[in-house]
Amino acid sequence: MPKPTPPSPMRPSPTRLSPVLLSRVVALTVATTMVCATLPPQAALAQTDTSAVTTPEQPPEALNPAQQVDWVLTHHILPGFDRLAAQSATLAEVAASHCTPDDPALRDAFARAFDAWIAASHLRFGPTETDNRAFALAFWPDSRNKIPGTLRRALTEATRDTLTDADTFASQSVALRGFYALEYLLFDAAIQSEGTADQRCALVAAISADIARTTAAIRDDWHNSYAVTLVSPGPGNRYQSEAEIRQELFKTLTTGFQVLVDMRLGRPLGQFDAPRPNRAEARRSARSQRHIVLTLTAMEPLALALAAGDPALMQDIHAGFAKALTRASALDDPSLAGVADPARRFRIEAVQQEVNDLRSLITTRLGPKLGVTAGFNSLDGD
Repeated sequence: MPKPTPPSPMRPSPTRLSPVLLSRVVALTVATTMVCATLPPQAALAQTDTSAVTTPEQPPEALNPAQQVDWVLTHHILPGFDRLAAQSATLAEVAASHCTPDDPALRDAFARAFDAWIAASHLRFGPTETDNRAFALAFWPDSRNKIPGTLRRALTEATRDTLTDADTFASQSVALRGFYALEYLLFDAAIQSEGTADQRCALVAAISADIARTTAAIRDDWHNSYAVTLVSPGPGNRYQSEAEIRQELFKTLTTGFQVLVDMRLGRPLGQFDAPRPNRAEARRSARSQRHIVLTLTAMEPLALALAAGDPALMQDIHAGFAKALTRASALDDPSLAGVADPARRFRIEAVQQEVNDLRSLITTRLGPKLGVTAGFNSLDGD
């Protein structure tokens, strides 16, 4: 295959690279661009249609362990943040002219952008953690119920500059920003009765534009600097060795499972005699079940890539994800309201058990294979 033309040079970063390593990074960027260009457009999605979740590219069974970081970067991380930025830009464009809550174009753009965030949300390191960008996109769980109060104040007290000036809006509370605040505006009847139609429209547009700017910043930081960082371990660099890079990637998996088991499933399940259906993620837009399916689907390629070189482990990981996805997709409970119904609750508990079994497989077999442990993550101590 002819060697592709290298892209324009990246902006300088503090990391010093040898010519060989620099050529490696350039090749990775070109490969990623080619992969993204061939991705099919996502089909129109209903908020609750888990059958419409697109299966991402899986690593080849013969993937060389020495190439696993390259594969994760070019086939998983960079395309994921490219899609997130692209879908968020579309959301901002649509919201600028279609801002009423029940507008089909706005709801569709919201669903696509939210899908893209959930599919990348387990990658909680590097650019997503700069300036609290992940929290600005996803202030959840909102355990103190700050979002509705913050939205009400914004709808009655916010100045024009607060909503139209990018820097001013970016300095606002994370409870006013991101997908969960926007969900309230589009799907919560009480919030839709606050302020005037023009004020609500302005806030929908402001939040959507802020999401687009934040996701573009994440994408740009990955392409312009952090992609280099992830493939250039050594003295004085962010990662001292390949082992530290694998530790970082493994931690993203364990963090994803933590969110799934303890938060996306654990919070609404509560206790048998005290279920908490109102704590289900994105229940207003009936996306709770969908987010479970999206997260499992997104994390599988990363887990398989890290297991490269061990076909038996790759097979067991694939089987574990398949079982969990089958149960999660079959729930027919978009907002997980069934946690409060004993006849349906056991099905949600079965999903949680499958995910727990998969997490155990990852920690007891994949971790030792890589020579790493879960480590501290950005959610610890929150």
